[in-house]
Amino acid sequence: MKSKIAADLSQLEEIIAREKKLGHIIALANGGFDLLHVGHVRYLSAAKACSDILVVAINSDRSLRELKGGHRGFIDEQGRMRMLSALECVDYVILIDDLRMDNLIRRIKPTFHCKGSDYKTPEGVPEYATACEVGTQVLIVGGPKVRSSSTIIASIAEKQPHA
Repeated sequence: MKSKIAADLSQLEEIIAREKKLGHIIALANGGFDLLHVGHVRYLSAAKACSDILVVAINSDRSLRELKGGHRGFIDEQGRMRMLSALECVDYVILIDDLRMDNLIRRIKPTFHCKGSDYKTPEGVPEYATACEVGTQVLIVGGPKVRSSSTIIASIAEKQPHA
């Protein structure tokens, strides 16, 4: 069985170039995926539904802490990559240390850059201008956001007995 985890961006570029030569539609999804939950599965399943190949970029431990706060990274980057690569809808996973996906979008030029519904419009996605530059369409997928790792973590913290 092939590994779904790309060792680095150069390897992913080679993989995606081969997939494109086969005429495959490429979608890119990204996130921290700190605590995998049903909202993540809905988001990734919807991204896969509009493509042949789904690439998931996972924030490194360092970038996740910078984006979400120093307490984040309940599951380390290696564990998060393994969990996501186990999902049937995910074709390839890559670890990204950047806070935004602009460089990745420029390098692999996916057909679609899929974001969850916490972004109201494609124009509100931080990488929208970069996507437009390279001919990538930004899609909002996955239905209404009803879960987040942050709200799950807060709920768990509330249920802890206070000393």
